[in-house]
Amino acid sequence: MATVNDNTETASETQSRKGRIALYILALFVLILAAVFAYNYSFIKGQLGIGTAYGARVACSCHYVGGRDLADCEKDFEPGMEVIGLSIDDDKRRVTASVPLLASATAEFREGWGCVMLTEAEAD
Repeated sequence: MATVNDNTETASETQSRKGRIALYILALFVLILAAVFAYNYSFIKGQLGIGTAYGARVACSCHYVGGRDLADCEKDFEPGMEVIGLSIDDDKRRVTASVPLLASATAEFREGWGCVMLTEAEAD
């Protein structure tokens, strides 16, 4: 006696299965990306520390010594520094460069000295 084995899927079942597979692949990609970031966190944080210090110092000199607008000073940044944001405190004559949640550095203009980098305690 022969029986018919009906293993055909409907179009919606096929689409649903493809959607789940795509979601699993995306989740795997995000996990791999997070693992790579976690593994290289100290290196990334160090590089961002160097970049923010450079950005603060260059922008401070550009603004307070060169007399240029802060937006114009961003043109002096090296390629790849687009993630660094600048803020200015004209009362204290300071420029802070930062990457949110990862790194921050502040440079202060001092008459006769130019722009000097501040420690975290001095910047507060």
